[in-house]
Amino acid sequence: MSPEAFYLPVGDGTFESTPATSSPWDTSLQHGGPPAALLARSIAQVRSDASLAIARFTANMLGGIPQGRMRVEANVVRPGRRVEMIEASLWAGDQLAVTASAWLIRATPDATREHWQPTEDVPPVPAEGEEGAPDGAGPDFGYGRAIDWRFVAGGHHPGPATVWTRLRIPLVAGEETAPVERLLLVADSTNGLSGTLPMDEWFLIPPTMTATIEREPADEWMLLDARSTIGPNGIGTAHGVMSDAQGPVATITQPLMVAPR
Repeated sequence: MSPEAFYLPVGDGTFESTPATSSPWDTSLQHGGPPAALLARSIAQVRSDASLAIARFTANMLGGIPQGRMRVEANVVRPGRRVEMIEASLWAGDQLAVTASAWLIRATPDATREHWQPTEDVPPVPAEGEEGAPDGAGPDFGYGRAIDWRFVAGGHHPGPATVWTRLRIPLVAGEETAPVERLLLVADSTNGLSGTLPMDEWFLIPPTMTATIEREPADEWMLLDARSTIGPNGIGTAHGVMSDAQGPVATITQPLMVAPR
């Protein structure tokens, strides 16, 4: 049976991960997307005002993120009426596994709508999705099965990719997943979808991910246009643009450690 969510709430900021969080390379570890979204959830809970929206979010993965019970906490570093900074941490047992920081900016409905131009050339969502996983991924890639992937270009092989995505399950059991949480659940896939080298032969590891968010996605389908480049000295960069049916909503950047396996 498929998990009911990526995380099960235990209480007091504590959660139990499910197989839906599992990494493509090691089922004892988590993919970076679910922890990033869980940290964004904790950030939203401590913000000074609900009108403050996450405009820049950075997650730092301090190593492999273990499965099991984890605790998240967040605190306001720089309070403000219009701009606020919040930091958050995810602990796996006694291990600090992920840190995050976010700048929030007050969102005022329709304040600049006359200067916003929706995009009309966003490709439609394909009628059918693509099953499978990146080359070299194990058969129990729970994160991959927890998301509906509809490729417009590319696929589960080296090279650029453009793919519509939709969550099949919520972030936390019993809760509706917020739009920014949905976005961040997918954003960390930018490097995995667009690696230019076979991932069963090469490490393409992003220790961090930054999303700069212009607006929240308006519906459940999100389009990720992902590209990666590799420099001459073992460092690369993954770039992503996330959109909804009205056009871009966020840009994603990830530095990559590139090395033979």
